[in-house]
Amino acid sequence: MAMTMKGEVTLPATKQAVWEKLNDPAVLKECIPGCQALEKTSDTSFSATAKIKVGPVSATFKGNVELTDLDPPNGYRISGQGEGGVAGFAKGGARVALTDAPGGGTVLAYDVEANVGGKLAQLGGRLIDGVAKKNADSFFAKFAEVVGRG
Repeated sequence: MAMTMKGEVTLPATKQAVWEKLNDPAVLKECIPGCQALEKTSDTSFSATAKIKVGPVSATFKGNVELTDLDPPNGYRISGQGEGGVAGFAKGGARVALTDAPGGGTVLAYDVEANVGGKLAQLGGRLIDGVAKKNADSFFAKFAEVVGRG
């Protein structure tokens, strides 16, 4: 089952500061809902473990993330995949773009495409989209808080 999500958030920091936080595993681990572990495995890749609940299905996903098309401090493409055992799998990517916000700060825009399979896909698009949106909102709220602390 495929899903897409687009959005943007204005953050109270310079592009360079936002870029640095987007590439800091400790910051990302703090901000990603359900993230149990996030480790940088190279300059452009991470391994991650996250516990996710979608309706009645709860699973721990383990996966890898790769950064490509790096254009510091303007953005990159992120792609990855994860396995959640009997719950299924998820794979996808996102384009992340940073621009100066009028009046100060930075606008982070994202465009996500993802596919899920297994038990997760059987739950239906509306439920999965709702959880994905909630998790994205939670990530960006926490990320804005962390960026705001400096």
